[in-house]
Amino acid sequence: MIMKRRMLRYSFRLAKGLALACCASLIVASKAPDTLERIKTSGQLVVLSQNGPTTHYEDASGTQTGFEYGMLQSFADELGVKLVIRDVHDLNDMFTRLQNPQDNAQMAAAGLTVTPERREEVRFTPSYFEIRQQLIYRLGEDRPSSVADLVGKTVAVMAGSAHAEEMRKLAQRYPGLQWKEVSDVDTMELVEMVNEGKYHYAVVDSNAYSVHRGLYPNTYVAFNLTQFQPVAWAFPKSDDDSLYRAARRFMLRANTNGLVAELREEFFGHVSKLNAGGAQAFAKSTRERLPKWRETMEKVATEYDLDWHLLAALSYQESHWNPRAKSRTGVRGLMMLTRGTARELGVNRLDPKESIEGGARYISQIRDKIPERIREPDRTWMALAAYNVGFGHLEDARVLTEKMGGNPDRWTDVRDHLPLLAKRQYYKGTKHGYARGWEPVTYVQNIRHYQTLLAWSSRIEEQRIATANNEPAEALAENLQSETAGAASAL
Repeated sequence: MIMKRRMLRYSFRLAKGLALACCASLIVASKAPDTLERIKTSGQLVVLSQNGPTTHYEDASGTQTGFEYGMLQSFADELGVKLVIRDVHDLNDMFTRLQNPQDNAQMAAAGLTVTPERREEVRFTPSYFEIRQQLIYRLGEDRPSSVADLVGKTVAVMAGSAHAEEMRKLAQRYPGLQWKEVSDVDTMELVEMVNEGKYHYAVVDSNAYSVHRGLYPNTYVAFNLTQFQPVAWAFPKSDDDSLYRAARRFMLRANTNGLVAELREEFFGHVSKLNAGGAQAFAKSTRERLPKWRETMEKVATEYDLDWHLLAALSYQESHWNPRAKSRTGVRGLMMLTRGTARELGVNRLDPKESIEGGARYISQIRDKIPERIREPDRTWMALAAYNVGFGHLEDARVLTEKMGGNPDRWTDVRDHLPLLAKRQYYKGTKHGYARGWEPVTYVQNIRHYQTLLAWSSRIEEQRIATANNEPAEALAENLQSETAGAASAL
């Protein structure tokens, strides 16, 4: 009898336990999936951004690229989903849409400055970049030296930007301060407005201006409006922070595993410090000289699988597109070929078209000599360095790089060791000896900068032609600021 009661109690406890387990199972099963789970189920990461040189854009080959794009594509790859970018022209609209569940956008990434005001609206990841707000002015005008000098003038800022927030703060100390929040514009357009005299001044981010500077030689930095400010990804504030936590972990790793540093070098490491005279000379040559040789450069570049903007940038660095250019060392022509190189290539270096063809063939030959394991764009940067300093000296620098613990297949590492070829303690052990190793470093940096400026100048030209031809707004938007989905990674 006692045994029977024990068995009954055991059976009751067992049944109760099973019932509780079943209830728990039902509760778990009925729990709605969180944001991260829904993204993985849908296979898409939807991001709000803005098209531009510091965020994402389409390069000459039609591939999506850009600093922000590289970061986002890496994050999407980590999640195992496709990246979908929706361009938003107005920053106010971007933050509104981010917080609207019906918009189905999960995050925003557009070089967003972290400010106390924005922290009230959204949550930010750890920073991956720092910028300063800079006041730019038009050369020829009185250069302001402080905010007090802006009183009575009009300062243009992007609507909904951190720059507008800063102006509102400054207005509390400077009551006469005036500014205009311009809607539906990007940094490039603001700089252009100042360049053309539409506004006295504009406030822009330092990284964006450094990329655009060479296109607008009539502009210059008056002073820094702020100290360095963090830039980060933004997420809506909600109880579901699953995606935010994943992004936070990704960003912490990206800051330590070299991803951020690699992308910064790729998209901003080339920016040279053109002075006003250099910027004006480049702009003038682009208008007056380049059109004479552009068609030939485009044709030849296609023949040798080169970006014509790169070929044009190389030619500008060499001769400023002067077919009669001559250096003290005897190199001549648009591509500044030596007599021996021109003879080997079978071209007349004083004939502009032959010089362009010879230069394109020569840089292609150098690129083909570089080990196949070296990936682009490092392969092209090394080829350019060899065009300047010689292939033998480039190989010496690569050997030296490896001996000193660097990666001989990465341009950034080789770039850091090239200047050592000018120091006896290093070049005495090399095969080809002394070289002015600092020159190819500046040389490659300048060409990369000119290439970027020319590429963006072409995009502006295309946009203006389309506008002049009354191309439908929808088609123009699709061409220049289209939604990006599933493009190959820029890394």
